Amino acid sequence: MFVPADSDRALGWLRTMLVSREFDRRAALTYRQGGIWFHIPGSGHESLAVLARHLRPSDVIAPHYRDRALLLARGMTLADMAADLFATPASGSAGRNMTSHFSHRDLNVFSVAAPVASNCLPAAGFAWAARLRGDDDVVLCLVGEASTRQGEFYEAVAFAVEKQLPLVFVVEDNMYGISTRTVSGTARGLSLLTGVLVPDASDPVALDRAAARAFRQVRGGGGPVVLWCEMDRLDSHTSFDDQRVYRSAEELARLRDPITILCDRLVEEGALDRGELQQLCEEVVDEVLNAFERAARAPRPAPTSVHTHLYAAPEESPAAAPSGSPATMAAAVTDALSEALEDPDTVIFGEDIAAPKGGVFALTKGLGHAERVVNSPLAEATVVGVGVGLAAAGMRPVVELQFIDFAGPAWNQITTQLATLRWRTAGDWSCPLTVYAPSGAYTPGGGIWHSQSLESLFTHTPGLRVTVPYSPAETTAAFRLAHTGADPTMILLPKRLLRRRWADAAPVSPPGNADVTVVAWGSCRELARDAADRLAGDGVHAEVVGLWRLDPLDLGPLRQSLARTGRLVVVQEAVPTSSFGAWLVSSLVTDPDCFYQLLAAPRLVSRQPVHVPYDTGLEAHVLPSADDIVTAVHAILN
Repeated sequence: MFVPADSDRALGWLRTMLVSREFDRRAALTYRQGGIWFHIPGSGHESLAVLARHLRPSDVIAPHYRDRALLLARGMTLADMAADLFATPASGSAGRNMTSHFSHRDLNVFSVAAPVASNCLPAAGFAWAARLRGDDDVVLCLVGEASTRQGEFYEAVAFAVEKQLPLVFVVEDNMYGISTRTVSGTARGLSLLTGVLVPDASDPVALDRAAARAFRQVRGGGGPVVLWCEMDRLDSHTSFDDQRVYRSAEELARLRDPITILCDRLVEEGALDRGELQQLCEEVVDEVLNAFERAARAPRPAPTSVHTHLYAAPEESPAAAPSGSPATMAAAVTDALSEALEDPDTVIFGEDIAAPKGGVFALTKGLGHAERVVNSPLAEATVVGVGVGLAAAGMRPVVELQFIDFAGPAWNQITTQLATLRWRTAGDWSCPLTVYAPSGAYTPGGGIWHSQSLESLFTHTPGLRVTVPYSPAETTAAFRLAHTGADPTMILLPKRLLRRRWADAAPVSPPGNADVTVVAWGSCRELARDAADRLAGDGVHAEVVGLWRLDPLDLGPLRQSLARTGRLVVVQEAVPTSSFGAWLVSSLVTDPDCFYQLLAAPRLVSRQPVHVPYDTGLEAHVLPSADDIVTAVHAILN
């Protein structure tokens, strides 16, 4: 039974739940009238509003797209929700993210990304940040039950258990993944989870009691909890779906409604009569209608605004390397990481990077700071996803991938979370995570799994800064820019050059009266300089333009060189199809000022369109060489 204080609280829950339900009803009507493009209802999930009372303002919520009632209880307003639905400039994403993909920086509501369970690893990162800082904050991460078949859900649970993080996972189990019954196929149905709390979440009071137990355990240092909430989805999956196609009328008639259950309880206890309920419903209808009408009259986002917040303020020029800078790139990486660790908010995270090994390339060897140079599990999605959460929490994480070839398992986090967070929240959230990895071939024994050049994948992803340093000085600058900037950065370290002593490297080709512009980055810069030396013996002056900050790229120096030479050769280690080099050629030849300066068709020197083989002879055969560059230059001159 309710005591008076509990009745007052329950009446507050009821009002929030009614607002959420009416919002869904009005949104469905507006969709049918053509006033909006899409809608995701949360009907049946409104009982989650009770979770808000167990949260502090400093706690973080990583929500699911059916969590409208919870976020209304957290403090988001009807105006916030309506602006999101109508994609107005006032919405949390300025009209960029899908409706119901909630975000509110001031309320610590982390932005929803559509790939399900992609919020779990960043949530673990937020929780780890709280633990590292000694805070007693809790992170609430919500997913649907079908999402528990995603590998990132298991990685996040495993990491939270390993680190005993203050993290409450809420699984919203409505028994359907769109149209597919999930009863026997979820993590719980397959008995893959233990120690799970399973409340009947169709009853807000029962859910509140289970939540109180879960939050007591987590806030008391007892480690993470999975709160498996059984509930019913009362509406179709989205406005594009019709659940009557796959659910019988009899099944739909049996669904449990948390609002009805709470109303009946309040009436039975004498805290509410039917007349008061009717009046409350009428008030809610008017409030929601007014919010919709205001949002519908709001201006549309200006087309030119779409480019804002892709990056933070323009990146400053690289800080000069100190005198007596390291002789190798590897030493420069170690020094840069040591410098970064002077900031107490810096955490370096990756596979095998802690003492005594210091990573497979020993780049973190001897750094100390054992509590902040931490071995990750063998799980690249965890490495990047946890890094995203750390960065969004305000820390300065740096993560190492052993080889860029292993970025595949982290691809979801890189493209879904890392690259989009600032843009999809119109700058409210930022993610200054530094990711570095050895890259490329030209080293014996790498083969297909350790020799790829994948810069084109990352330059294809808006919102990432991509750098490929060549010298120790550029390496120092790259890490300093990444660590002090506000954007995510991928630093690709050419393996061939890591141990090369810079004193042995060829000098930069000075501009002058040249016959051809040769553009290269990474290990190919060395090939280009070797080729330039050989061409000089033939009386040909090749002006080598070395790139290391690929995206965003300043094309100005290339245009200037091309104006002097009229001929262009671009050299890359990657395959030609859909590559950064191909884009570079396209960008220059479609620029009228550049096109009419060309004296010959440009050439692209690339790896042959095949994987890098293990045999060193085969590897040399498929990779670009100085001979290939010389041949391309002579072909252009002729």
